[in-house]
Amino acid sequence: MTETVQELGAADIQKVLELLPHRYPFLMIDKIIEIDRDESCIGIKNVTANEPQFTGHFPGMPVFPGVLLIEGMAQTAGAICCRHLAAGGAVQTKQVFFMTIDKCKFRKPVVPGDQVRFHMKKLNQRKTMWWFRGEARVDGALVAEAEIGAMLVTQ
Repeated sequence: MTETVQELGAADIQKVLELLPHRYPFLMIDKIIEIDRDESCIGIKNVTANEPQFTGHFPGMPVFPGVLLIEGMAQTAGAICCRHLAAGGAVQTKQVFFMTIDKCKFRKPVVPGDQVRFHMKKLNQRKTMWWFRGEARVDGALVAEAEIGAMLVTQ
């Protein structure tokens, strides 16, 4: 029996910017590592104190908003969908629309200095709809989890 070796891909910030329409201050991922086709990947967000959300959330005790953790999951999943379609010779995806969120739970606060890793696994795909299960982790500890759905629109 021969083993097949799976080479995992990655996307640096330049590739992420090519794949997604999001830009600062709403781009929630800095890079993507361990991309296994469109099946799974890990997105990375380095949380820094100079991000605009910390001026109001919360002054004197900065906490990264949970909704932005979910957005980071969605962007990570959307980027690998777009990457997969582009690799298959499909028409370039122009928009990724976040459509559903289910089973969302926030476990621990995320603060400046943390590195969040968005672990995404594909649950299903039907035509232009994709569903993923995501976990956000800091130093291996689960900080948030959710199931998300997205629709890809091509032109």
